[in-house]
Amino acid sequence: MVPRQHSERITIDGQDHEVRLGVWVSNQKTRRDKLSEEQVGQLAELGVDWV
Repeated sequence: MVPRQHSERITIDGQDHEVRLGVWVSNQKTRRDKLSEEQVGQLAELGVDWV
């Protein structure tokens, strides 16, 4: 479970980025009926149990 307000700071090519992980997870759960089979499969491979 990821709280909606949770953010992660990541570095890509030497630049810091703030990723709003909680918002992303919440959006994916809300829109899971609209995800393609490929997207659902990728999330399942990552261990996401709600797909």
